[in-house]
Amino acid sequence: MRRSLLPILCLLLCSTLPCAFTQAEDLLLPKTVVLWPDGAPGAKGTEPVDIPTLTLFPAAVRSRTACGVVICPGGGYRNLAMGHEGNDIAAWFNSLGVSAYVLQYRLAPNYQHPAPMHDVQRAIRYVRANAQELGLNPERIGVLGFSAGGHLASTAATHFSEGNPQSADPIERASCRPDFAILCYPVITFTNSSMHRGSRNNLIGENPSEELIQLLSNELQVTPQTPPTFLFHTWEDTGVPPLNSLLFYQAMLKHGVKGELHIFQPGRHGVGLGHEIPGTNQWNRLAEIWMKNNGWLAR
Repeated sequence: MRRSLLPILCLLLCSTLPCAFTQAEDLLLPKTVVLWPDGAPGAKGTEPVDIPTLTLFPAAVRSRTACGVVICPGGGYRNLAMGHEGNDIAAWFNSLGVSAYVLQYRLAPNYQHPAPMHDVQRAIRYVRANAQELGLNPERIGVLGFSAGGHLASTAATHFSEGNPQSADPIERASCRPDFAILCYPVITFTNSSMHRGSRNNLIGENPSEELIQLLSNELQVTPQTPPTFLFHTWEDTGVPPLNSLLFYQAMLKHGVKGELHIFQPGRHGVGLGHEIPGTNQWNRLAEIWMKNNGWLAR
């Protein structure tokens, strides 16, 4: 009896091994890369605060789309909410088959504009320049940001270049224009009472020039070349009032930029995915539908 079962047991064991190996191949661990191995532009030292990095969260191979998103956590340009506005968002994107890239950008008091802008631009260029190796379509590279990280993401969507084809650095040859943007309770304006003064002071100082205020009030920088943008905010947000999102969306309408705006009633500032907030916890589902409707999640 035992002998008759042995071939069957061997067959069952062997049939499970390929599946086990395939699943192991799908489990790609995140890794962190330094955006400028030879030192970031304007770096003031070589400490961790001087070194912008990008942590790569690749989607599982079997469920992977050709889409990638650079994530900018919030924190008022002084801290980074790497958990609920960074790694948790990467996990959500991975569940959609989207590879995610969490940016650790330079912050006050050590750095002000243009350092954070340079960091997000470099992150987008890095992902696009390495798209083939990362399993991505270079025309499906987006940016997402929360709060001050939303301001940085909106900066990426309104301040960009096509790259320098003469550069010896292949990353610098790539465009830093995102193909789409997702702005989550973003800081947008620096020009009126709805501004988040802490973010403004940390980014451009307490006595900035009017020219710099206008330059980084990103509702004033929207053009027809601004990529399609999805925005969400909450009515209860008193930290960064929802007028910030309204101003950006109004500029999108003016310039013919496609997108969506969702303002939910409940939720304080900084809700992240908002799991426990009925209604507001649907924002990421709506963002997923928006991404599908625009073809970025196609396999």
